[in-house]
Amino acid sequence: MIVISILVILALIAMAQYNKTVLAAREATLREDLYTMRKMIDQYGADKGKLPASLEDLQGAGYIHEIPVDPITDQKDWQLEMGDDPGSTEASQGVTNVHSNSSELSSDGHSY
Repeated sequence: MIVISILVILALIAMAQYNKTVLAAREATLREDLYTMRKMIDQYGADKGKLPASLEDLQGAGYIHEIPVDPITDQKDWQLEMGDDPGSTEASQGVTNVHSNSSELSSDGHSY
């Protein structure tokens, strides 16, 4: 009975460590995806002289192959930050930033 109890405790410890590792991998993927999309938003603006109206504009213009799945929500439901286009002579708005649509907190306590 003691051996079984020890094995159960070890299994629970291993499971907790596995969950932390999976979360760390998802957060690393999120950081990489956000970096890429933000960089492509800036590049689109520099090349076209206006901000993209949506992430689909980035995809359609070939700046990204496809819109990535948010690794935290497991959906393509990114939260877009819209703002005035500083480089445009017209009064137009476009995507200025992108965030995860998750309401959860990251492992370091910040919102995604």
